[in-house]
Amino acid sequence: MQTLLEKYRTNYGASREEEMTLDDYLDLCRKDPGAYATPSERMLEAIGAPEVIDTRNDPRLSRLFSNRVIKRYPAFAEFYGLEEVISQIVSFFKHAAQGLEEKKQVLYLLGPVGGGKSSIAERLKQLMEERPIYALKDSPVNESPLGLFAPAQYAALLESDYGIAPRYLTGIMSPWAIKRLQEYGGDISRFRVVRVQPSVLRQIAIAKTEPGDENNQDISSLVGKVDIRKLDRYSQSDPDAYGYSGGLCLANQGLLEFVEMFKAPIKMLHPLLTATQEGNYKGTEGFSAIPFNGVILAHSNESEWQTFRNNKHNEAFLDRIYIVKVPYCLQVSEEVKIYEKLLRGSSLHAAPCAPGTLEMMAQFSVLTRLKEPENSSLYSKMRVYDGESLKDIDPKAKAYQEYRDYAGADEGMNGISTRFAFKILSSVFNYDQFEIAANPVHLMYVLEQRLVREDLPEENQRRYLEFIKGHLSTRYAEFIGKEIQTAYLESYSEYGQNIFDRYVTYSDCWLQDEDFRDPETGEVFDRAALNSELEKIEKAAGIANPKDFRNEVVNFVLRARANHGGKNPAWSSYEKLREVIEKKMFSNTEDLLPVISFNTKASADDQAKHQGFVARMTAKGYTEKQVRLLCEWYLRVRKSS
Repeated sequence: MQTLLEKYRTNYGASREEEMTLDDYLDLCRKDPGAYATPSERMLEAIGAPEVIDTRNDPRLSRLFSNRVIKRYPAFAEFYGLEEVISQIVSFFKHAAQGLEEKKQVLYLLGPVGGGKSSIAERLKQLMEERPIYALKDSPVNESPLGLFAPAQYAALLESDYGIAPRYLTGIMSPWAIKRLQEYGGDISRFRVVRVQPSVLRQIAIAKTEPGDENNQDISSLVGKVDIRKLDRYSQSDPDAYGYSGGLCLANQGLLEFVEMFKAPIKMLHPLLTATQEGNYKGTEGFSAIPFNGVILAHSNESEWQTFRNNKHNEAFLDRIYIVKVPYCLQVSEEVKIYEKLLRGSSLHAAPCAPGTLEMMAQFSVLTRLKEPENSSLYSKMRVYDGESLKDIDPKAKAYQEYRDYAGADEGMNGISTRFAFKILSSVFNYDQFEIAANPVHLMYVLEQRLVREDLPEENQRRYLEFIKGHLSTRYAEFIGKEIQTAYLESYSEYGQNIFDRYVTYSDCWLQDEDFRDPETGEVFDRAALNSELEKIEKAAGIANPKDFRNEVVNFVLRARANHGGKNPAWSSYEKLREVIEKKMFSNTEDLLPVISFNTKASADDQAKHQGFVARMTAKGYTEKQVRLLCEWYLRVRKSS
């Protein structure tokens, strides 16, 4: 097994340049098309084959993707909830690799702050590092050896002898290569070719540029400029006096990331037009154009894009942009995965996090990003967006696609960012001075205090605070109540199944107008007695039409038995009846108080029950301190309701 230092040396050795003659390079092209592959082709190869998923086989995915076959790319596995975005980006590279119009366009990621644009850009740069490029040795612009050959004269010969399609010929040499060719007296064989590994750190075929001060920034950050230190040896127009330090120079045969592109003055963006459309650009001096065969990746926020788009003088540029919208995540379960990923990268990954904490933060985040639906609950819309079926829960809930169509294409471009949410979680974990841990009660408090302090529009602040009180708090009270109650009952599942089986049997006999004889006690129940027993279960849940409900339950169970070898399904499998049974099980909540409260116990039996309750709660993922806090909060909320 290699040690760390040995592995480092091996990896460094693998990335070192390999030199060869031009003849050797052309022979390699005959065997390996990757030797002259475009940046888009290399990117596709680095991304790799997708995982093909038939959503018909997954109820949740079938609701979200309308039973379509979708593709997921392992290279972007941790970009949760961005399947559509990744699909568009891959399509861009696929079309560019085929030599279509995308080859001449800027890939532009448009989205709100903290939505993941920069993370996608970083991932694309990492992928660009995976495949080597072949360039003329000492070329300051990573120039492809094929640039030496004019298409009109050599295209047919290169295709017949080496299998290189004419579309791979740029038809232009750099000023540096023209000077070298003159020095070599036209002996092209004197050029050497090197195999180099693209590198973010060394700025080889991968570069990054940013807008600077609008008053003094010029195009040199993209195209380079004269190196004044060399003017004592060369004239100003000599290619060897030029400093090829611009982003387009460094990113040739690779990827140029332009951060916040539309904050830059328009004069600075002009070289991008010729670089993308014609495959070359002019430097600041009077020599010939410099070749560019790379991908330009830009990103900015929506406000900059709207300002740029509304300026009629920018129409030529607008037509050369391939827009990919990167909205916030709109699926609660995927948003939770984002938080878990962020926590894994911090020291909080091992800190206790009470069940429901990340889910609550995700629910709040998604609620702020959704557009209010028509004739439906926003909370139900959030659940439908997460792939849930609310057919038996909310009759007003609409189908996923219906919500999307009504909301429009811009849904998810507003709301709180994932970055803001993670800052909230950081405060929650550190809220208690004596225990680094997170729980939903502290989350609601921290969130409310932060929203009051934030400089938000009054309407947004009021709406966000209502999400906490109207949605999160009430539903968490139900959740923690159930957690407490299930921990209180040692044999919770068995108890629920017994009630379920008895209810189904009684309902079936009542509907058939048959008496029921208890096989264990021999007691006989006539129709009136059966009705009385059924009402004991139904009244706690406020069932309005018992006859229809009983008929519905029995039909469901009969269908389920046919698929389960004649056995009753699990008591929690039918949502409507599950809620009825839970309300029956926990209707007598006064029994809970002596066990779940942390007051001094009246008897050893109560103390033993209390310790057993706490142990079952900690087994669920709570700390003892959290059990006390959450029980006290639950009792307080229940008392005030």
